[in-house]
Amino acid sequence: MPEPADAHFLEQAAALRPPEPPSPAGPLGNARLLELFDAQLGSRHLDLAARRLQADGHGFYTIGSAGHEGGAAVAAVLRPGDPALLHYRSGAFFLERARQAPGGDPLRDVLLGLVAAAEDPVSGGRHKVFGSRRLNVIPQTSTIASHLPRALGVAFAIERAARLGLDSPWPRDAVAVCGFGDASANHSTATGAINAAVNCGFQGLPMPLLLVCEDNGIGISVRTPPGWIHAAYGSRPGLAYFHADGGDLEDAYDAARRAAAWVRGRRRPAFLHLRTVRLMGHAGSDVETSYRTPAEIAADLDADPLLGTARLLVGRGAATAAEVVALYEAKRAEVAALAAEVAGAPRLASAAEVMAPLAAPVRPRPAQAGPVPGVPDGEPVTVARAINRTLGELLDERPGLLVFGEDVARKGGVYGVTRGLRRRAGAARVFDTILDEQSVLGLALGLGVAGMLPVPEIQYLAYLHNAIDQIRGEAATLPFFSAGRYRNPMVVRIAAYAYQKGFGGHFHNDNAVAALREVPGLVIASPARPDDAAGMLRACVDAAEDAGRVCAVLEPIALYHHRDLHEDGDGGWLAAPPPAPVPLGRARLHGSGGDVTIVTFANGLRLSLRAARRLEGRGVRCRVLDLRWLAPLPVDDLLREAEATGAVLVADETRRTGGVSEAVLAALADRGFRGRAARVAGEDSFIPLGDAARHVLLSERAIEDAVLRLLDGPV
Repeated sequence: MPEPADAHFLEQAAALRPPEPPSPAGPLGNARLLELFDAQLGSRHLDLAARRLQADGHGFYTIGSAGHEGGAAVAAVLRPGDPALLHYRSGAFFLERARQAPGGDPLRDVLLGLVAAAEDPVSGGRHKVFGSRRLNVIPQTSTIASHLPRALGVAFAIERAARLGLDSPWPRDAVAVCGFGDASANHSTATGAINAAVNCGFQGLPMPLLLVCEDNGIGISVRTPPGWIHAAYGSRPGLAYFHADGGDLEDAYDAARRAAAWVRGRRRPAFLHLRTVRLMGHAGSDVETSYRTPAEIAADLDADPLLGTARLLVGRGAATAAEVVALYEAKRAEVAALAAEVAGAPRLASAAEVMAPLAAPVRPRPAQAGPVPGVPDGEPVTVARAINRTLGELLDERPGLLVFGEDVARKGGVYGVTRGLRRRAGAARVFDTILDEQSVLGLALGLGVAGMLPVPEIQYLAYLHNAIDQIRGEAATLPFFSAGRYRNPMVVRIAAYAYQKGFGGHFHNDNAVAALREVPGLVIASPARPDDAAGMLRACVDAAEDAGRVCAVLEPIALYHHRDLHEDGDGGWLAAPPPAPVPLGRARLHGSGGDVTIVTFANGLRLSLRAARRLEGRGVRCRVLDLRWLAPLPVDDLLREAEATGAVLVADETRRTGGVSEAVLAALADRGFRGRAARVAGEDSFIPLGDAARHVLLSERAIEDAVLRLLDGPV
């Protein structure tokens, strides 16, 4: 059965007749109109080919751009050096951008993505995405609005790199363009990112961001109220608003040209509202007639942007109706031939091939030589001081490193961990952000792809959860969906865990780490001692800078300023930060007892060492293994120390369900450990205020009792 959009275009285009007199000239000359029409035709026939490939068992992805081909006009007014984060219906934009920077075969590239071919030059067969480093198109998947915070960061990074005198992938006067749909415009991620962009402009910070809302009036089956996008964004102070009919190529071109000029010249954000239609349903599996009337579908077919351009061409005398139809059929034949060529292309053949971009290898760096100014050599310090000192050293060593977040600059952090860094490195490299975690991480996402080294801070672990998709769905997926061609280096510092005295409640004491542990390729550092905190932070920065890794450092708040271990004044929790990084995925052993191995991390290390000392008085000799890394988990070290005693207790301050102990016991089982194993963990509870927290958190007494039960149990 022929696709209605295909049949309707051919019927209507063949019937076109030039008016008398010919239509007046517009902003686009005839040759330029034909170039943009070619991009529109290519996009349409890619959509039709996607349907055929899927029907024939070769293709997988059929969310197309039909009805949104007016986006070619947006590409036409921008430059190939302007970074673009595209809507998943931006096929015509992508093809026009490719025409501006010849050298590839964009039609074939998109088709390779549709059939998940291993030679797909964008994602390597992992997803159909619009992306190209050569074209400065940063790959985006089809998640709703999740790329807008990154677009905010990209626009910010253009200016910040120039201010710092750093190399950038983009010219100093570049404009970042971000496309999205009307349904996405309602998502909190979009509204937060747009708010942050306007906030930057309000503060006088450059923000060259062009937001392009392709408004087709419907999100899958949910209608956008007529006039809503204009009402929401048409009169917002600090956000220039431009509107055009996306079905009229010249109207779209004129509005896009004015919008792009505004952003490029004023370095302020603008909102380009393109009214479009959606043809061929949401996707190939969508039965559009179940929620739209025949009249509505017919009206959209009449508003087809390809027909709009055909009318311009015929009305201007640039082509006859027969020539328009010939161009359309010639593009069909070109795309069909390429589709047949790629239909049987080899796909990824193993788990190793699929996962190759997730964990780029990290080469260890040598220790930094020489004393640190103002810090006595070998001076024992607290965890907070060790992190502060290391961040200062890293800022001195690496001009592209930036530290930012809520309260990190002037105040120096809620716990003083970043105190003095703004004065040391300057306000352009250590700065405060608005109180929006999605925007904090979005800045990091943009700075990372711009070649800088972002070290954002999330003020509390509980605050991360409303923004976790910026790590999971954006940062960690970028190398996966670009086959490693794009990297997203970043080190996210997170004040974490519980046990704060005199302060707390759930939002400041949080032991939920499952959302981080499930992210493929994410490095998760969980230091406990000052020397480890320094060395692990340095290792994460090396991994981000050298291998583009995304790292999260969970810093135990309760240990930030701790000085003692067993008795007041013993200084047992102070240590001198090492000049060398701690190797990724390597645990640290404390003690050499032969009766039981206590496996733990973070606050659990101090609790376990104190419990081990009391157990020693009862004749039980313990060794305590600090995992340090929650990902990659130090499985080899774990197995070695477990087999050294034949008895393992996992002392886990996170929750029993979704906590770290589940992974540790599973790793032991997977590696064939035959000894005794048990765990003691926090309860499956949020953390209450005050003394009530003791009832649901791991304690020294619980560890001690669990060790005795383990050793007294049956062999």
